[in-house]
Amino acid sequence: MNRGTLPGPVVAAGRSMIRGYGMSTAAMRPGPDFLLIGAKRGGSTSLYYTLLEHPQVMPLFPNARLLPKDNHTKGVHYFDSHYDKGAAWYRSHFPASGRRSGKVVGEGSPYYLFHPLAAERAGRDVPDAKILLVLRDPIERAFSHYRERRRQNAEELATFEEALAAEADRLAGEEERIVAGQPGYTSYAHEQQSYRAQGEYAPHLRRWMEHFPAERFCVLAAEEFYADPQGACDTVATFLGLDPAPLPTSAVKVWNAAPSQDLAPATRQALAEHYAPYNADLEAILGREFPWTRP
Repeated sequence: MNRGTLPGPVVAAGRSMIRGYGMSTAAMRPGPDFLLIGAKRGGSTSLYYTLLEHPQVMPLFPNARLLPKDNHTKGVHYFDSHYDKGAAWYRSHFPASGRRSGKVVGEGSPYYLFHPLAAERAGRDVPDAKILLVLRDPIERAFSHYRERRRQNAEELATFEEALAAEADRLAGEEERIVAGQPGYTSYAHEQQSYRAQGEYAPHLRRWMEHFPAERFCVLAAEEFYADPQGACDTVATFLGLDPAPLPTSAVKVWNAAPSQDLAPATRQALAEHYAPYNADLEAILGREFPWTRP
C-alpha cells in the first residue's frame, strides 16, 4: 500500500482511529522492554532497524506492514516532547501482552539522552526498562547533525563554524525553560541546534544513571557497530535476554550518515580539545575506551 496515493485526510483519519484503538486497549499493552535513548545522529536509527531483524524483537504498534508506510515507527518521543499526552497514549504504541510471549519490544528516541527531564520521567514510569545507547565520535556526530539540518532547510547559518559560534546564545536558558515549563513545552533550539552540546556524552549518561542501575545499560560505539553489525547485535540480544540470531545480508543499512571529510582542520582540532575531558569522563564511567579516543 502506497501512502502517497491516499488523500491526506484519509491518512490522518486512519492514524487517529488506530491511535484511539491503541489508547482504548492501553491496559493490555505493557510498556517497553528497552529504550534506545540516543545519541542523535549517532547510529540509533541503523541499530534499531537492524535489531528488528531479530525474530524475537517486535516492532511498535501498528506494524508498518498493515499501513501505507515504508518503515516501522522507531521512536515515540514520549519522555521528551510528548509527555503531556499521558501514559495511555504512550502504551498505545506497544503490542498487546498476548502477542509478546518470548519477544521484546522497545522504542528509539535519540533526544532522550540529551533532554533534561527524559531520564527522570522514564525512571519513574518504566523503571524496569533496559537502556540501549549507541555513541558516535562526537565531532562526526556534531557535523552530521548540522548537515542534516541544512539538508532539510532547517538551519539558516551557512557554515558549521557559524552554527557553533551561535550555539551558546541559541541554547541560553532553554534547559531551564524545559525544566520549569509545562510538560508539553518543547525547544527547537535545544533539540536541533545543540550541535556541540549533544556530543558531551558523559554528563547526559550520568543523569540517566541516577535513575537506572549501571547493569541496565548497554552502550555501543557506532564505529564498532558498523564494522561488525552481527557482533554488536549479538551483544544487544544477550543483554536483552535473547538468543543471538544471524542477520540477513541485507539487514544493515546506514541511515542518516553525513561524513565530515570537508570539515576544516582548525574546527576539528577545536572540537577535539573541547570534547577531550568529556571523552575521558565517559571512559571512566564505563571502564572502556572508544574508537575516537585511540591514537
